[in-house]
Amino acid sequence: MARGSGYKVPFRRKREGKTDYRLRKRLILARKPRFVPRFSLKNVVVQIVEAKPEGDYTLASAHARELARDFGWLGCRKNAPAAYLTGMLVAFRALSKGLKGAILDIGLKTPSRGCKTYAAVKGALDVGFEVPCDESVLPGEGRIRGEHIANYAKLLAESNPEKYRRQFSHYLKRGLKPEDLPSHFEEVKAKILSAFGAVK
Repeated sequence: MARGSGYKVPFRRKREGKTDYRLRKRLILARKPRFVPRFSLKNVVVQIVEAKPEGDYTLASAHARELARDFGWLGCRKNAPAAYLTGMLVAFRALSKGLKGAILDIGLKTPSRGCKTYAAVKGALDVGFEVPCDESVLPGEGRIRGEHIANYAKLLAESNPEKYRRQFSHYLKRGLKPEDLPSHFEEVKAKILSAFGAVK
């Protein structure tokens, strides 16, 4: 509803809750590529994006589906371990193109300490791609490896087997016991490092 003769209709993406234009302006004025992790209901996608007058250009990209297709990932494709591995993957691709770093763009997501967004950042940092970030917000190694998921699965398997089978049905269907997620994470991480010629 109009509020007088001086009222201006907000941009469409602002009205739809898709873009914070004040934040975007600050990111663009930094004149650096952006490290952009985004999460859907089933997947993680991480991109390195550069803003130009005619629009954004994607310089490097990685999708959690690639973890399953190319590296044998059997776990969930939207959790912290998957975000970390996807962050690693996009960082390796960016480094191979001569990019050394980017600034973090979390979009409209409210940041919280140890969240999946920072798991993706940690994946990039661990392979040498620079993303300025306070280390205190990064998730610990246990969370990155999925130990919290494995521990919960063990408790649930003992206390409520039916709920265990229902909640982890996708893991079990793919042939992975959720209790084995940390070791499986290390296997997939080693495959990614080997694929890009990095030493574990």
